[in-house]
Amino acid sequence: MKTSDKLLIFNLLKAAGDNFYGYSDPSFLQVPEFHDDPEPKIIKTEPNEDTKIQSQPQIQAEAINPSPSLSESNNQKEESAPSQEKKPHGLTLQELEAKIRSCTNCELCRGRTNVVPGQGVTNPSVLVIGEGPGEEEDKQGLPFVGPAGQLLDKMLAAIQLDRHINCYIANTVKCRPPYNRDPKPEEAVACRAFLDAQIHILKPKMILLVGKVALRNIMSLEGEISLRRYRGRVYTYSGIPMIVTYHPSALLRNADYKKLAWEDLKFFKLKLLEADPHYADKFSGAIQK
Repeated sequence: MKTSDKLLIFNLLKAAGDNFYGYSDPSFLQVPEFHDDPEPKIIKTEPNEDTKIQSQPQIQAEAINPSPSLSESNNQKEESAPSQEKKPHGLTLQELEAKIRSCTNCELCRGRTNVVPGQGVTNPSVLVIGEGPGEEEDKQGLPFVGPAGQLLDKMLAAIQLDRHINCYIANTVKCRPPYNRDPKPEEAVACRAFLDAQIHILKPKMILLVGKVALRNIMSLEGEISLRRYRGRVYTYSGIPMIVTYHPSALLRNADYKKLAWEDLKFFKLKLLEADPHYADKFSGAIQK
């Protein structure tokens, strides 16, 4: 390959990455010194660890059909969660979390006490996605540990889910927004590659979105949205069934939402049993012990 061809490919990859993720990949900041290949042959190279996250195609939300009957299409067999040794996405979960802890991709890094990558088992039946860390989460470096987190644990336990048994909990952004405000679009974009990598590594059987912020960012919605419009339906995200419900903090502010949230959880459990009939076995065994 000619030097000019290599430089062209490098610039195309850099432009695509910058445009897609909204920030410059450090791997592309310095232009390598290219040379013509001595003879025509294919040279196999392994991308470095930083490039491996950026080079993955972003998981896209599937088209939304308002017909509830679409939920039947989600009864597909999912691949079992890969072991840590297989290193999907080029990283183990622990290696990904280390990169998240050192991230400085947006302004939120300046005010954080701790980064909050997520918490849970490495082969979860369910991935719960919220909006962002709050004050207690920022102090402890763990997701959903304040009053809203305590309520979330009770909500999950009601349908035989637990972050220590069969569930993983993450957020749209990994650092606390000032005064617990909603994450800005550019902040969510800066964290999106990390969230996509978590989904790819964990391969949950279902995803539970809690709150409008998670819904807006995962499904790339714009403007003011009503959660009621999206409740009671099954969507897919990279082939993974996904349901939305109220954020626990909203339930603490308005008790009228609790009945609606319970309806959502029962619906979620019904669909989860279709996707993973034995998801509650470990939960029941842990409770008995």
